[in-house]
Amino acid sequence: MADIKQQIFQELAHLEDAVVRLRGTAIHAGKQTDLEVAILTEQVRALRDKNAHASKMIDESISILEKLKK
Repeated sequence: MADIKQQIFQELAHLEDAVVRLRGTAIHAGKQTDLEVAILTEQVRALRDKNAHASKMIDESISILEKLKK
């Protein structure tokens, strides 16, 4: 009976260790996801700024070409 109790306690200790590791992994994954989202948000913001600038330059180019065409 004592051996069975000892085995149960050992299994519970292993299970507790596994839970601690999984929680750590989940927390790390959440932080990594937050970082990835922040990076992607910054990249999207930069691309939108570049797109707006490119659109403005295209509009200016079209305006110049229309003036030269006249």
